[in-house]
Amino acid sequence: MPVRSANAEWNGDLMKGKGSVSVESGLFNNANYSFTKRFGDEKGTNPEELIGAAHAACFSMALSHGLASAGIVPTSVKTTDKVHIDKVGEGFSITKIEVSVEAVVPGIDNAKFQEFVEKTKQGCIVSKALAGVQFVVTAKLTASSH
Repeated sequence: MPVRSANAEWNGDLMKGKGSVSVESGLFNNANYSFTKRFGDEKGTNPEELIGAAHAACFSMALSHGLASAGIVPTSVKTTDKVHIDKVGEGFSITKIEVSVEAVVPGIDNAKFQEFVEKTKQGCIVSKALAGVQFVVTAKLTASSH
């Protein structure tokens, strides 16, 4: 199986320092991040955003796979993650990840869809890697246009 890599460099202290992060695929290289991008309102990437992107991508793929494996091929699955970072004690922690899923899946009712979502919540590779974080999943089955 493949091993994926990313790297980051940080220069300076926590509050005034700056860092950059790159991914092996080259999709982005030397993306800058800082304390204010991570913990404040300054626009730019940060580790939590990247965790959210990784989880949302994995969740969409895993849900699609689970449905298709049961013979129910989805038209689309869109997942959005909101990663909460809060002050806990003397430091910060990711305290919750809100996962919102909206899917178009012909031939399935909402109860069955919710079962697949729950299985995905437990089985998604990135969900398992982040098992110490509370996941709040809201899933909406959208009517098919077919």
